[in-house]
Amino acid sequence: MADLIVVCGPQAVGKMTVAESLRDKLHYNMMMNHDSIEISDRIFGFGTPAQQEFNRFFREKAFELAVEHDVDMIFTYVCAFEMQEERDYLTKLHDLFTQNQGRFFFVELFAGLEIRLARNETPHRMERKASKRDLAWSRANLLHDAKEHRLNSEADEIWFENHLKIDNSALAPDEVADRVIEAFGLKAKGKDEKEYRFGV
Repeated sequence: MADLIVVCGPQAVGKMTVAESLRDKLHYNMMMNHDSIEISDRIFGFGTPAQQEFNRFFREKAFELAVEHDVDMIFTYVCAFEMQEERDYLTKLHDLFTQNQGRFFFVELFAGLEIRLARNETPHRMERKASKRDLAWSRANLLHDAKEHRLNSEADEIWFENHLKIDNSALAPDEVADRVIEAFGLKAKGKDEKEYRFGV
């Protein structure tokens, strides 16, 4: 019975660092949205049809295997809340895990635009996300998506039973992770470190 924690929010809000803290505290396995993006970019080129198809396949197979082998997962995701297909995708993930006796938790982070622009240039982000190292492009992409999409839910908008919203503008990643763990009553798994963060 595998659990899935989706850490959602706009670019540079802090999803990766919060997910890393949750991974280390809970011993869950972690897949960033950029894990599949970066490897598919390297193989097939940025934004090509083959890249997009491989990106989807990579994620789908990872989730299927997590359920099959009872591997608790954390996944970071940028959602355009105005798009029905986004809700359909997340609902599909919810159903995949819960229909196999697992649990689904949706953590939504939000912070102001200026804070996110500053976080967009942190060394850790550059190290972990090769596609963000072109700072001019990355900044323009962040600003474009902030203008074109609704990257956080409305105040009274709840998509899932376990939907937690956190303003992490002034919170350290460990503080956010602790709030998530407390809110959902999560417990650490008894895993050896190489089982959930090998090579990290």
